[in-house]
Amino acid sequence: MAGVQSPAVLPSDRAGHIVNAISVSAICTFGLSLEDDIAFWRRHGITNVGVSIAKIEREGWSKGVDLVRCAQRDAGLQVGNLIGLGPFHLADRAQWTTQRERLLRSLDAAEGFDAGCIVVTTGPAGPLCWEDAADALYEAMEPVIDEARRRGIVIALEHTNSLRVDVGFIHTLRDAIDLARRLELGVCMEINACWAERDLASTVKNGIDVIELVQVSDFAVGTLSTPNRLVPGDGDIPLDRILTNVIAAGYAGAFDLELIGPRIDDEGYEIAVPRAIAALSEMLDEIKPT
Repeated sequence: MAGVQSPAVLPSDRAGHIVNAISVSAICTFGLSLEDDIAFWRRHGITNVGVSIAKIEREGWSKGVDLVRCAQRDAGLQVGNLIGLGPFHLADRAQWTTQRERLLRSLDAAEGFDAGCIVVTTGPAGPLCWEDAADALYEAMEPVIDEARRRGIVIALEHTNSLRVDVGFIHTLRDAIDLARRLELGVCMEINACWAERDLASTVKNGIDVIELVQVSDFAVGTLSTPNRLVPGDGDIPLDRILTNVIAAGYAGAFDLELIGPRIDDEGYEIAVPRAIAALSEMLDEIKPT
């Protein structure tokens, strides 16, 4: 497997750099440790990745950061993003200080890795209504947002499937874009969670200025559990159309594979992840520059 270091041939930016590369999220190998992730990436020639904050924490922060830095130095690893679940329990202010500290520590790692962005969900709203949760999120994140801005690090809000109220209260791409603009943040577009939204192409076009990362996987209609994702092309999401719309809107970031669930586990990471890279590469190759 040639890996993802050679992105699909797509439009170049004004400086002549190739855009729209593929990256592989550590969520694709959810059951592996960070150390095992790095070995997996080496084995498959994968150099563009998203690193899990939770996996760094499980190694012990200093050790986890050192593992990634060594892989960057020795294997040319490029960290496109750091990903973590909802950082705040928005109805419980007593937890905010600890949760802020976690995000601030993540800023240190992102800066050291030269990562493109930190991806977070909002955290659960609990009993708060949507509007009050949005206000609480702004208050909770304000010190982190200020520090990220000072360092030039992007924080991208990810919207989630509406079944996942345990990790976030934003369940449409349109709401994510609106809230991100209010908080002066970026957006992580999760195709698996927004593919059936009304007028998605217009939402993407109108929000392309804040979309920092696009996560890609597939879904089989009739699936009644979550997360239960598929290799691109194995399900029912019209990925060709959506990817074409995203690129036509001017998106120049990475397409981040994020596979997770029982079907991926049953197939096995060693087969499913390389197959997903190949499938997404083929889709992107077929999108003609405009």
